[in-house]
Amino acid sequence: MLEQYDLHNLMVIDIETVPQYKSFDELPEHFQKLWDLKTVHQRKEETAEAFYERAGIWAEFGKIICISVGIFTNGRNVGLRVKSFASHDEKELLEKFSALLAGQPASLILCAHNGKEFDFPYICRRMLVNGIKIPSQLELSGKKPWEIYHLDTMELWKFGDYKNYTSLSLLTAIFDIPTPKDDIDGSMVGKVYWIDNELERICIYCQKDVVATAQLLRRYRGEELITDECITIV
Repeated sequence: MLEQYDLHNLMVIDIETVPQYKSFDELPEHFQKLWDLKTVHQRKEETAEAFYERAGIWAEFGKIICISVGIFTNGRNVGLRVKSFASHDEKELLEKFSALLAGQPASLILCAHNGKEFDFPYICRRMLVNGIKIPSQLELSGKKPWEIYHLDTMELWKFGDYKNYTSLSLLTAIFDIPTPKDDIDGSMVGKVYWIDNELERICIYCQKDVVATAQLLRRYRGEELITDECITIV
């Protein structure tokens, strides 16, 4: 499976997002009303204020605080080089990520877990909000389906069916991919950012997801996992 892809022309990415404001009370009043309307069906019995801790999921009410990327490297053994862009200033972060993509071929394959549903569109939306031109590797407008070089490890696992979300954690467990025990999970990122002020901790968590996704790709291809000594964090 996936043998037709050159891993050295592929970039694995993962993003971490948080609500744009520390609390619902700090959200401008007109956005409070818009948040109420946007989430009325998802909230069920919860108030808009209580539900705001999940605002990072929506690009209209959240922001990106970290993008981690992984590139496969050549050598005696296949390796992985991981780099992160993390900042409280979302525009600065996105500009640096855009500059990285500008130096890559237009045919670069972008890969993420649930990337087509979340990471890729979220990045594009936040780039537009911040007045940043969408890089060619992320641009969908005017392209034919076969001209879009996006891989999604969750979509690949579906094999065409319509099952619900399958987490990266579940797939790494199924494929016996060792992952370090994290002290946070995705649901805690907003608190770790706004309350604990630990961006670096979130960055490390994001990097681990990039490594896990890269290892999952290797398993999909029936290949050996990348050894720890061949994974470089820069």
